[in-house]
Amino acid sequence: MDDTDDLQTRLAHIRAKRGYLLPHHGLLATASPALLEAYDTVYSAFALTPGATPRRDHEAVWIAVLTANEQPVATHHLARFQAAGGTDKDIEAVLALTAVTCGFPCWRFVQRHWQAHLPALDMREAWLAAFARVGAPLPRRLAHLIAVAVLICREAWDGLAWQLEAAYADGVPEVELAETLALTLLPCGVPSLVEASRVWRALILADQVPASAGFRAWAETAGQGGFDEASGVLQP
Repeated sequence: MDDTDDLQTRLAHIRAKRGYLLPHHGLLATASPALLEAYDTVYSAFALTPGATPRRDHEAVWIAVLTANEQPVATHHLARFQAAGGTDKDIEAVLALTAVTCGFPCWRFVQRHWQAHLPALDMREAWLAAFARVGAPLPRRLAHLIAVAVLICREAWDGLAWQLEAAYADGVPEVELAETLALTLLPCGVPSLVEASRVWRALILADQVPASAGFRAWAETAGQGGFDEASGVLQP
């Protein structure tokens, strides 16, 4: 079998698994088959392997993330959402919540610059009230997952902290929150996942959320600060 046959075999495997091909599949299959295999394993774990989050809700979060990042290529997530029972009305609700969550910097702006002029206005409560109003058509658990994901996409770490606290208060399962954080890895990149995890860990260490034993054990494990290559300092 020559190199061309090998390439076609690798691409046929991807097409059979997903039902489609994208240009980067062929590029990786040509230049680095090992990297394609590793990428496919990671993507399959995030997108194709069932987890704790129900499939319909999982795809709703994907749609919110793709919309927040303005990434039109992944229309298969729309098809998967519909196949799992999602309706156009559901999409309308997901888009409304996504749009409002993308606007979180407005709440941050008022808190940072106008709070002295509005002493009676609690911006955290104002944000959560807006979230509750716009997210009302969706199951509360799903609304939290969508808001968490979109806040990560927008790198709104202060809003993420507020949302995680509210999600705990509403009983959103930690494993579903963790799956939501992980889902943002592919569209948003490793640095965003690192920072989102840091925000969550800080909330646990500060006793601002009632973490379970397993998640508290994660938070209390030392040496998760990484290594600053520029200074040669190992972070705590």
